[in-house]
Amino acid sequence: MRLSKLLYLSIFFLTAGTLTVNAQDKKTTDKKTTEKKTDKKTEQKPEEKNDDKAVTEEIEVVRPYKPILAEAVKLRRSPDLNDVKTYKARFNYALTDRKLQLNSDIDKLYAQDVAAEKQAELINNYVKGGLGSASTILGEAYINLGRDEALQAGGFFRHFSQDGKLEGQKFNQQQVSVFGRSIGDKPILSGRVNYERKGFYFYGFDENNPLRNLTPGKQAFNFIEAEAEVVNKYTEDPDALSYAAKVNGYVWGDQLSAKENSVVVNGYLNKRISSFNLGLAASTEFGNTKDELTNVSNNLLRLNPYIRLEANGIKINAGINYVQEFGTVSAGHLFPAVTADFTVIPDYLQIFAELKGDVNRNSMKDLTDDNPFLNGNIAIKNSIEKLSFSAGIKGTGGPGFGYKVRVYRKEITDMPLFVNNFNDPTKFDVIYDFGNTKILGLEGELSVQVSDQLRWTGKLNLEDYKPASESYSWFKPQLRISSNLLYNVTDKIGFNAAVVIQDASNAKIYTAAPASPYVIPNQAIETVANVKGFVDLGIGATYKINDRFSAFVKANNLLNTKYSRYLYYQVIGVNVFGGISYSF
Repeated sequence: MRLSKLLYLSIFFLTAGTLTVNAQDKKTTDKKTTEKKTDKKTEQKPEEKNDDKAVTEEIEVVRPYKPILAEAVKLRRSPDLNDVKTYKARFNYALTDRKLQLNSDIDKLYAQDVAAEKQAELINNYVKGGLGSASTILGEAYINLGRDEALQAGGFFRHFSQDGKLEGQKFNQQQVSVFGRSIGDKPILSGRVNYERKGFYFYGFDENNPLRNLTPGKQAFNFIEAEAEVVNKYTEDPDALSYAAKVNGYVWGDQLSAKENSVVVNGYLNKRISSFNLGLAASTEFGNTKDELTNVSNNLLRLNPYIRLEANGIKINAGINYVQEFGTVSAGHLFPAVTADFTVIPDYLQIFAELKGDVNRNSMKDLTDDNPFLNGNIAIKNSIEKLSFSAGIKGTGGPGFGYKVRVYRKEITDMPLFVNNFNDPTKFDVIYDFGNTKILGLEGELSVQVSDQLRWTGKLNLEDYKPASESYSWFKPQLRISSNLLYNVTDKIGFNAAVVIQDASNAKIYTAAPASPYVIPNQAIETVANVKGFVDLGIGATYKINDRFSAFVKANNLLNTKYSRYLYYQVIGVNVFGGISYSF
């Protein structure tokens, strides 16, 4: 066993040695070129140089690859230390001789100015024009100069005309007005000048006698008015002195021979002392009316001293009203002047009462405003309101709701009434109810505004007349109702409606010529005619095209009732007109 192991080791070492000798023998090979990165070196032994059979051996030596870089190009960037030149900057000095101030106070803080707000475009002027049935022509213009609230001036113009189907049933009206207002530090000054012209015919038509008035006469009124007023601005000073003064004058005339002029001067002083006010109101009216056969001067002087108490929702004004008539008639009158206002629920319920008396100056201007179809040589005299009492309630029922209800009783001496002239029934005379006429009335007003789009107002007048000498108070209806409705569907489309309701009244017809001058009635030569009541309904609509232009249409007397306010004078039937308005 031991011999076998020795034998095996001998064979192993012998084989290893043979392999080692063979590994160091160089093989004879052709010259080879390697593509690897290696260094090659060929060597020959000296004793084999001359041997033709010499064997060339190639020995390859392998070593790590070392790249060779080219010499780097160096740049010289070092500063030149020999440059010793210095730069000297040039300075300009401006010395100011200023005193040194030592201020340890806190500086005032100034508010920064807010940028000016762009003013909104002011569109408060307009022109309007329209045409329609019944030969309707409408022209209207309003101009207001400037946006200064303390200084306002402007003007207004209006023309309106219509023709009916009856002979001479024509009417036209022109109005021009110029106004101005200035608000100073203490006083407020205002004034205006008006001109108005009315043209029409005496077209009265009697159905029972259609041939009576075939050629109606023509009439026209011209009215010029001027007014100036000065009022002090309101102040909360308990010892303030308030004052106001106003002057108004006009000239009136018709196409025939009637003329009238009037000048009215009003003054007011009030001194506030704590809860009391001491004051005096005074006025003077100068009036003269002329015609072919008449010349009347009815002048008045009023003095109204008073004392007023305002405290804890109570307002009481107690005074007297002294009125002196002078001119054609001279007489003095003394009346009470007492008003009271009690606030029961602030803004919701107030109770008020009034006791007063006065002299009412009648004039051709006022009478023709009520009934333009007057005859010539009208008798003019003043009416005396001896004693009038009224009481009622007023207030609001919430936002957009307001009301007022009043009952009153009046006693009037020489109340004017209209009657048809005996010779020409298409013209009216003025008579005066000789004695004291008593009037008991009820007045109510209601206003409801549901929103900016819907608003309604209504008014009721109910009166009971007890004439002094006449059989009836001629052409005085007992019931009058008026109502207006405004509804804006959108910002562009709006509708409006108005209705007027009037009860029947009575007219006096002469069967024979009355006494002249007229004093008391003679029922033996009188008959009574009935003037029927009526309902007048009108509607209108507007359409806003843009901020400048809008269109409108209006229809009057939609029920086409041929009613009359005064006997024989029918109104124009249903008529429709429309047009365009421009704002700037």
